[in-house]
This record gives sequence, C-alpha cells and structure tokens, in this order.
Amino acid sequence: MTTLTPTDTTTWLPLDGLAPGFGANKAPHSTALAGRTLTTVDDHGVRVAHTFTEHTVTWAYGPGAGDAAAAAPATDDYEAFEVDDELTFVQFHRHARPNEAVSLVLDLRAGRALSVVQTLGDAAPGRTAVQQAFAASVIEELETSGRPAAPTISLIGRRVMWVYSTEHAYEHVYLSPQWYTWQCLAGPERGLADTDEHTTFEVRPGIHVFAWREKVIPCGSVTIADHRDARAIRSHGVLFGENEMGDGWTHFTFGAHGRLVSTTVHPDEYDPAR
Repeated sequence: MTTLTPTDTTTWLPLDGLAPGFGANKAPHSTALAGRTLTTVDDHGVRVAHTFTEHTVTWAYGPGAGDAAAAAPATDDYEAFEVDDELTFVQFHRHARPNEAVSLVLDLRAGRALSVVQTLGDAAPGRTAVQQAFAASVIEELETSGRPAAPTISLIGRRVMWVYSTEHAYEHVYLSPQWYTWQCLAGPERGLADTDEHTTFEVRPGIHVFAWREKVIPCGSVTIADHRDARAIRSHGVLFGENEMGDGWTHFTFGAHGRLVSTTVHPDEYDPAR
C-alpha cells in the first residue's frame, strides 16, 4: 500500500524569496503621465485626484456619499507601464498606509479607469490575508466614451504559460469565474501548484485585468495582460503581501511574456462559466 504524505506548505518560499530576478521581463517605467492631473470619480461619488511627476504621484482622496474615510492627500513613488495606445497601468504603495497598495488602469482614450486597492490584513477561515477592492471610474478631465471595465469570463478554459525571466516560468489554468490553478514550471517554486481565488475584468477587447489572492503565502497580485495575440501575450503586474518575518510588507512589480498553450471547451450543461 502506498502512503500519501500531505504537502508541507510551511516550507514554501516566502514572497521575499521570489523577488530576486523575478522582474527581468518588466517593461520600462513610463513617464508619459508626468505633468498631468487625472481625477477618477466612481459611482459612489468618490473622487481621487492624481497629479503625476516623472516618478511621484500626489493623490487627494475625496470621500463619496456615506464614506467614513477622511479626505487625505499624500505623495508616493509610482511605476507606470504602457499597455496599449493611451492605456497605462500605474502602481504605487501607500507609505502612509503601508498595508495598502494601489493599482490604476487609466484608459485615456475612453476617459475611464479601474482602480484596485489591495489591503494586507490577517487571514481567517474563508478569507485570504490580502483583500482586493475594485472600482470602475470615469476620468473627470477627459471625455468619456465606450463601456466601463467590467467582470469577464472570457479567460475561462484557457491554459497560458508565463515567462517572467530566464529562470522563472509558470502556467495558469483559468477554471471558473472564481478559481484558477497555477503551476511553477521553472524557478525556485518548480513543482509547486495550487488553486486560488481570482477576479478578472476586461478593460478593452482582449485586454484583461487579472487579480488573484493566495491562501498559502499571504499575498495578492494585480496584473494586466494583452491577450489579443495568443502567441505573444504581454503582462504587467505587481505582487504585494507579508514579508518573511511576518512583521511587514513586500511589494514589487514585474512583467511576463505569455502564450496560449490550450483551450478547454465544456459542453453547455457542464460549462463552469454558466
């Protein structure tokens, strides 16, 4: 009789250990937003003005109706990546609130934005340590057109391989509107795999914000990927979570080149998206 030994997840690499070399395929920082102020306004009336220099963003939060959060301006360093024509992914860590990190997708052509705020707290049954809040907004200074970013099921059934560096490679299998499976193909986590929660938005046809929340390692990630060419998918992202000692945070950006490996099409009666 073969005895199966449960996987010891306590030996898994902490987020700090993944960072070295992981950003090799990261795109260069874009300064295209420097000198501009862009104010996002969501359906609840929350207004956040973002004023950019080449490397810093000064943001001023204006509470919406029934919002108990106080108005509070602050300045943080940011990174920005060009995803498509007039579509920029912005990432910054709120140093005054070190348990929060912000991702902004700014569509200057449509005058729309999607913000994702990641908050690092304590894991609990049914709750990952990093929680993510999503808000679609308009950009006050620009004319608005098209549709707002919205949840999508268009990735379900796809298996995509992602290469982050010459040493780091993973694959993702998008299972359902809530779950995906990742497996490390190369790198320090080679052979490890798990199934975690995700949320996926479409911001332009074929361009998706894919965000996940891990349950073993206390971390979350927000990525934006251009899937329009299945042989040359491009992704930009950030990882945010607890450090190895459990007394602080780890935050870093990265990029990846991907390709579609396969697609699973279920019969309608068994389709996990229905």
